[in-house]
Amino acid sequence: MITLKKAKVVQINRARPGYIEALVDIGGKHQKAICYEALTGEIKRGDVVIINTTAVDLGLGTGGWHFILFNLSKKEVVSQSDGHIMKLRYTPLQIKCLAVEEEKSPYHELLKDATDIAGMPVIVGSLHSQLPAAAIVLKELVPDASIAYIMTDGAALPIAFSEHVARMVEDGIINETVTVGHAFGGSIEAVNIFSGLAAAKHAAKADVAIVCMGPGIVGSNTRLGFTGIEQGQIINAVNGLKGRPVAIPRISFADTRLRHQGLSHHTLTSLSIAAISRCTVTIPKMDKSKEDIVYGQIRDSGLDKIHDIVKIDAAITLEAIKKKGILPTTMGRTVDQDPEFFMAAGAAGIYTANILLGSS
Repeated sequence: MITLKKAKVVQINRARPGYIEALVDIGGKHQKAICYEALTGEIKRGDVVIINTTAVDLGLGTGGWHFILFNLSKKEVVSQSDGHIMKLRYTPLQIKCLAVEEEKSPYHELLKDATDIAGMPVIVGSLHSQLPAAAIVLKELVPDASIAYIMTDGAALPIAFSEHVARMVEDGIINETVTVGHAFGGSIEAVNIFSGLAAAKHAAKADVAIVCMGPGIVGSNTRLGFTGIEQGQIINAVNGLKGRPVAIPRISFADTRLRHQGLSHHTLTSLSIAAISRCTVTIPKMDKSKEDIVYGQIRDSGLDKIHDIVKIDAAITLEAIKKKGILPTTMGRTVDQDPEFFMAAGAAGIYTANILLGSS
């Protein structure tokens, strides 16, 4: 079930707020390990630590890291949070957070009776790698837009794990971060997606929210067994709160897996089964042969009867991403190797920018 080992910190490779990458000695072998300060406190060279080696032992991809579980060189680690809401509940690593909904929160009264987000547009993705393109393109077109990123607990739980988020916050592309469910570390902590959306609108004063999980989607090659199915549930939440959901379709012509070619079965399932309310689905302009495949899948699945399908010229996406120097990959593929994937996210950013500018 779990593999734990004792190790010694050899050196600190790099660090950003809440996140440390270290080189550790495990039985004479030097290997990389990740530390989240919110869980373990600070670490330094020479510290003796307990690490979780489970993912590396299994040979996993995205999850293939050692994680520092406890620093034996410290007598105690005390959280600085004043909150009482627990995340990672009933696990040895449960942590307390000052949730935006709590009575001690400065936003409690503001959110106490909030039940809508007043038409706020919400871009809903299913993969973390869709976030940079959507956010960068939106900010490029509407520089004054206040963007809140809402990270769900469908994949990585610590928001500090995402280097892209750290960079986009630093560059002012993302103005506020909200972590919902068991995800933690955002500038705003929320109990669930509904209150997270309300917090983005009323506490963060965002003009638009982008919702998607952190790095590390879970899939199983079954129709329903993937965490990205939450995309449909989030669309329902946005509609329930009187927002405007814009769905990013997962499109690829570089993926070798048949189920993800053209319009991924993840998107088809999320939007035809999980989403029981209407949204706008933005399809980037592509070569005719590729468009024929995607629109054929849309017709065959009936998505055009239950959602609004909009074609968007998203050619500016790839250049905008490169100009910012934030270069996401999807399943190891770059923006040049899988352009339609990233243009699909950029298309959602363009459509939402037009909403903010009053032309959609």
